Amino acid sequence: MCMSCYETALSGAAGIDPCLCGAPKTQAAMRRLEADLSRRAFLGGSAAVVGMFAGFGLQPREVRAQAPGQPLLLTNLRYFDGTGSQLQEGRDILVRDGRIEALPPAGQGPAEAQRIDCGGRAVIPGLIDAHWHSTLVGVSQIVALTQDLGFVHLMSGREAGATLMRGFTTVRDVGGPAFGLKLAIDQGAVAGPRIFPSGAMLSQTSGHGDFRLPSELPRMPGDPASYSERIGAAAIADGRDEVLRRAREQLMKGASQLKIMAGGGVASRYDPLDATQYLEEEMEAAVRAAADWGTYVCAHVYTSKGIQRAVRAGVKSIEHGQLADSETIRMMRDEGAWWSIQPFLADEDANPYTDPASIAKQRQVAEGTVRAFEEGRAEGVRMAFGTDILFNPAGAASQGRQLSKLARFMSPLEALRMATGDAGELLSLSGPRSPYAGRLGVIAEGALADLLVTDGDPATDLSFLGDPDNTLRLIMKGGRIHKDTL
Repeated sequence: MCMSCYETALSGAAGIDPCLCGAPKTQAAMRRLEADLSRRAFLGGSAAVVGMFAGFGLQPREVRAQAPGQPLLLTNLRYFDGTGSQLQEGRDILVRDGRIEALPPAGQGPAEAQRIDCGGRAVIPGLIDAHWHSTLVGVSQIVALTQDLGFVHLMSGREAGATLMRGFTTVRDVGGPAFGLKLAIDQGAVAGPRIFPSGAMLSQTSGHGDFRLPSELPRMPGDPASYSERIGAAAIADGRDEVLRRAREQLMKGASQLKIMAGGGVASRYDPLDATQYLEEEMEAAVRAAADWGTYVCAHVYTSKGIQRAVRAGVKSIEHGQLADSETIRMMRDEGAWWSIQPFLADEDANPYTDPASIAKQRQVAEGTVRAFEEGRAEGVRMAFGTDILFNPAGAASQGRQLSKLARFMSPLEALRMATGDAGELLSLSGPRSPYAGRLGVIAEGALADLLVTDGDPATDLSFLGDPDNTLRLIMKGGRIHKDTL
């Protein structure tokens, strides 16, 4: 009711209707005004939201997808297929519906294909980091364990986009609350790599995944979970029954594999590096829970005793393992266990520590790294590349440079294979729990179309991976082009 109507009602006048509030023309005008105000509010709010996300690097990227039914044909190239020992020539790469449909002889692709001239450059499969922490790499440990979780997830979204722009189109997340980030990437809300999530790291009390302070002990029956457990970074489980429960929870959330802590670590302050963690029957409980879901367990561990216990329990992937002796390395080979190993060299790219105990442990691991690579390769252990850059926002940018360091221990293409075809084989152990259907890490018919076009020559040197902004000219994930500066 307008003011004139209100005053008329108060005066007691009857039979007179001086107000046009109910008139059709007035109502139509009011609807137009409301719509305009709503549109302005929506645009202003949208701008604010986009601005907020842009500030974190999460603004929508320009992504080029294939026109429906129209294939892409990469021409004028050399390529590494992810499995061989040399670059191949004389073929083009035909991409349709997110997959590599064929590798036709050069110049013989379908006429209707949209052509991309690679200018004689090298094409390699999208890179795979088999030991990554999507939500724990872009923040410090104190931030991860004390700051608002929304902020941590926003930072992980920003880092996901940066990871993809470094050429890593797939990562195996081996600990942390990455399920939401994975969903956002898969739905196209955020740019980032494919994620094979482990969920919370399973740890015994006092283990490498127990982030509590001594002042929080003892935890009595009925006490609430610790903060790191509540946010899904870790799950403390003691005894067979509790390990089964926590393992099944991660599988319920969508874990593609499980991660257990089988020994001490460098970053943790309260568990010695030489500590063996989890009894064999506890490890077997996690392995059986995973096997019942058609997948496997990977284990954080450095020492021979811990590795041997994990392998006997059925663990399929040893994470780190730089302190393994010759007997243990041969055992890994004989049992078919994978060695997910990192170039821990205590150099300028190492995770930073201020605690003298952690610095000493880091130095000890670095001393074992060279021998681990050399003897592991000599004995024929299956190896996959990973970085384990952790709580180190500045260090995340070294991801590609870490891979290039492997050329110190082997030929460049052998090193590249550890981050492409070999890593793809490791990820395939997830079986029916794999979130993505199709081969990864290879350029082959039927494989997912994850491709990088680079100015570098991977047959002679991998240093170009340390400068992805300038050397990666095209980045394709699942047939969608996320970067093109050809």
